[in-house]
Amino acid sequence: MFSIYILTYNEERDIEACINSARLSDDIIVVDSCSSDRTVEFAQRYPVRVVSHPFESHGRQRTWMLENLPTKYEWAYILEADERMTPALFAECLEAIKDNQYVGYYVAERVMFMNRWIRHCTQYPRYQLRLLRKGQVWFTDYGHTEREVCHGSTGFLQETYPHYTCSKGFSRWIEKHNRYSTDEARETLRQLEQGTVNWGALLLGRSEVERRHALKDLSLRLPFRPLLRFLYMYIFLGGFLDGRAGFTWCTLQAFYEYLITLKVWELKDEQLPTIEGTDSQLSF
Repeated sequence: MFSIYILTYNEERDIEACINSARLSDDIIVVDSCSSDRTVEFAQRYPVRVVSHPFESHGRQRTWMLENLPTKYEWAYILEADERMTPALFAECLEAIKDNQYVGYYVAERVMFMNRWIRHCTQYPRYQLRLLRKGQVWFTDYGHTEREVCHGSTGFLQETYPHYTCSKGFSRWIEKHNRYSTDEARETLRQLEQGTVNWGALLLGRSEVERRHALKDLSLRLPFRPLLRFLYMYIFLGGFLDGRAGFTWCTLQAFYEYLITLKVWELKDEQLPTIEGTDSQLSF
């Protein structure tokens, strides 16, 4: 058996369905980032542990959770509130943890959007590290999200999990991604100043995760990023095959990319007065 963590913030619309999907395990811990809605109230109706911890970042929240919240089992699975555990995935996880070869497993998400699975423009199969052996996997920050640090080899599961993105409506999606774009802009600026593109991983990466991370680092350096992202997703990946949902998804992602670009420009402009002021003092 393995434990299940559920990460939440203002998830009153999703939390009960998420918990119900996870009740295949007898050890569920809801880690709430101090929600202002009824998330905690709804979660407490179920036989689960509920812990609140102020949110700093996705990477820090996960690492704090793994270091400070004991679990009944050595292995744990991480769920977001808008994701679901499935019986088939749960069964495969039970088989996977019998193997001591790996310290973690990647699972592919199925993005559910506008009442359908949009398979093509979401880079399916797009893997996230979800099942892990505690004490062997940690997380660091990358933009608005996180990247895993694994002290050992990792594997890939065949079953997938549904991710009901935008389940709380377009207004919530736009509000959330407006916040995310600020962190992405800071990471973009840092990568442009200090980072490099791993061409080996981009061209010859051993896994989808390695290639995707390298492609992300390359995309930060390309001109016309919002337009290129739309064309890449809608034409190259085949988003047009996903119908109206695919077009809408590609448009939203291009808009998100444009928000990041705008905020990178804004951050650069904020740095200029300091630089100009220093130059003026030196010349004086």
